[in-house]
Amino acid sequence: MKIDDLFSVRGKLVVITGGSRGIGEMIARAYVENGARVIITARNAAVCDGLAAELSKIGECVSIPADLSRMDEIERFAAAVAARESKVDVLFNNAGASWGAPFDDFPESGWDKVMDLNVKSIFFLTQKLVKLLEAAGSADDNARVINIGSIDGQHVSDLETYSYAASKAGVLHMTKMMAKFLAGRHIAVNAIAPGFFPSKMTAAIPADFSAAMQQETPMKRWGNADDMGGVALFLGSRASGFLCGSVVTVDGGYATTV
Repeated sequence: MKIDDLFSVRGKLVVITGGSRGIGEMIARAYVENGARVIITARNAAVCDGLAAELSKIGECVSIPADLSRMDEIERFAAAVAARESKVDVLFNNAGASWGAPFDDFPESGWDKVMDLNVKSIFFLTQKLVKLLEAAGSADDNARVINIGSIDGQHVSDLETYSYAASKAGVLHMTKMMAKFLAGRHIAVNAIAPGFFPSKMTAAIPADFSAAMQQETPMKRWGNADDMGGVALFLGSRASGFLCGSVVTVDGGYATTV
């Protein structure tokens, strides 16, 4: 029951999609700084490689760039991980995109792009890495899959981001489905539903809406790297050993007020 045992991620092999910036970067830093071996992937190779080089100064971080909205790239990335590693202890399915447009003008491209990356890629990347996850898991300490959803999958947003909201609701329910059927293979699947964290995606939210969101948040602030890193480390450690199909909402209380 010692903290060093319960919360340790030292030596674990951790894969983080969308790991080059935003929430993915926060998670990658937390794991590298705490002794995990980390593989990050993102579509922008230069940014992904740059962060991996930076984090490698304090620990072990490898960049394998890929566009996970495409099935051939999912397969290529999974094969590259399998060529390097014999097991995956923790998989963070974080890569995501958003699209906003009025109902009458919302395009098919804005639907397909978001659904392919936010939902389809989570399912099929986990499927392609399941053997490596099984190799890491045991009855005493399951491998972990942690899907990044959003509070927009839990409440109705004031922003017209139809495919994003639908995709994140889908992620949260898919998490429960995956949890039910993978638990017997010693793989625990859970999700994080973040509120507002600074990122390239949230930077596109209008300033007046962002200010109103902050005022409506009981804690009166946005999330930061410590907030996300702490939850991410907990979900990848033995301390979360009996969580299965759970959604941890990390939003400063915002979703409880709207």
